[in-house]
Amino acid sequence: MQKLDAFIEQYKKGDLPPIQPGDTVKVYEKFFDRNKERVQVFEGIVIARKHRNEIGATITVRRVLDGVGVEKTFPLHSSTIEKIEIVKRAKVRRAKLYYLRNIIGKIRLKKKNIDIGLLQPKEEPKEEPKEEVKGNEQPEKVEQEIKEEKTLPEDEQEKKENEKKEEGQVLEGEEENIEEKSKNQESGSSQKEEPQSSQENTSQTEKG
Repeated sequence: MQKLDAFIEQYKKGDLPPIQPGDTVKVYEKFFDRNKERVQVFEGIVIARKHRNEIGATITVRRVLDGVGVEKTFPLHSSTIEKIEIVKRAKVRRAKLYYLRNIIGKIRLKKKNIDIGLLQPKEEPKEEPKEEVKGNEQPEKVEQEIKEEKTLPEDEQEKKENEKKEEGQVLEGEEENIEEKSKNQESGSSQKEEPQSSQENTSQTEKG
């Protein structure tokens, strides 16, 4: 029995709304027209629900078209049923509303003040895959810069490239100036040391 129950549960739908007798529903049923798959909508009042939450649970929906009553029985867990929407809910005191078959004219049931949005199945939000960030990179800023570069016209892109090149040249020139200054300082210090050494030599010769 456990294996049978596990097998049956595979084919049960978990996103069905809580349908009750007296509800006005829209049933979206799939059918094949030649080689094309289409969806047909049938709207009417639920006059009966059978087999509770079993795999063979069904609802009977009644609708009047041009003075002719039409009833259709839909299996809730069938693969041909795409979805079921509750349009409105009425207050009734019976589990089977077969008396509606004998009513001539428009059917009027007492409405229930219920938010229909609460009865519809909730769709779970899809989780978007997170991008891995390497080091201190900020992907949002990088994407914004790329988008800005793509949206800019060609002239402005060329100006930006020229500005970058000029900045690089200025940095190179500053580095060369710093190197020249350091060389000049080293040469000046060596020149100062040479006269001092010559003076020491002359003093030693005088003493001798």
